[in-house]
Amino acid sequence: MKILVFGKTGQVATELAKIAPEAQFLSRAEADLANPEACAALITASNADVVINAAAFTAVDQAEETPDLAMLINGRAPTAMAKAAAAKGIPLVHISTDYVFSGEGMQPWQPNHPTAPQGAYGHSKFTGEKGVQAAGGVHVILRTSWVVSAHGQNFVKTMLRLAETRPELGIVADQIGGPTPAASIAEAVLKIAKALVAKQGPSGTYHLSGAPDVSWAGFAREIFKQAGKPVHINEIPSSAYPTPATRPLNSRLDCQSLQQDFGIARPDWRAGLAHILSDLKAAP
Repeated sequence: MKILVFGKTGQVATELAKIAPEAQFLSRAEADLANPEACAALITASNADVVINAAAFTAVDQAEETPDLAMLINGRAPTAMAKAAAAKGIPLVHISTDYVFSGEGMQPWQPNHPTAPQGAYGHSKFTGEKGVQAAGGVHVILRTSWVVSAHGQNFVKTMLRLAETRPELGIVADQIGGPTPAASIAEAVLKIAKALVAKQGPSGTYHLSGAPDVSWAGFAREIFKQAGKPVHINEIPSSAYPTPATRPLNSRLDCQSLQQDFGIARPDWRAGLAHILSDLKAAP
């Protein structure tokens, strides 16, 4: 199976390269998502059996300052990719986010729940979802949340950095979601891609997040516990930590349909965290 992956250095693409080294990974220099037509042309010219879009504009706060760029990369580029893939008759697996929802309530979001993105990032990602769906090709949109790994910028690495100089931290406790190891996303994306190529899985939108759901404060406590860092956590409300982009209070995702259709269960993020900490310790 020939796999074309948009993304090379991001968290998911890095993990995907470990389990699918034979895939062709496109860096930003090779495939600039700010040029949707060029991305589409790469698909048209390829001999891939499936396309995976693991690249995105993920700087949520920066998206508020540069909404047009976020829309270009997260909205127009996936739309162009989906049209090119559909024209060639090959499947597309596209990674999206819980930010397409309002973030209200306490019930886990199901894939068919009404969307109501609250900021520029969420709007751009939802536009990309609509474009992928409208292209009419075989596709899976995989929404996820709170992505963490030993690579790039993420909550685990931020907490460990702060722990070096801060014996006490105020961490938001009213935002609830499922931390999701990038390695688990990579495994899911690869399994989905194989199923779509073999015509053994349906097109649609699915959710994947780590279990159990937890607050950022609870997540931080587990990070410090596993890392052996004596940091005291003070639970604070989101209002005490204002950001340019509004964070959803409810990032819980209902992942049952992914398990039913593709046999992919929610990963235990605590086990994933142990692997991440091990990778960080082994890093030069």
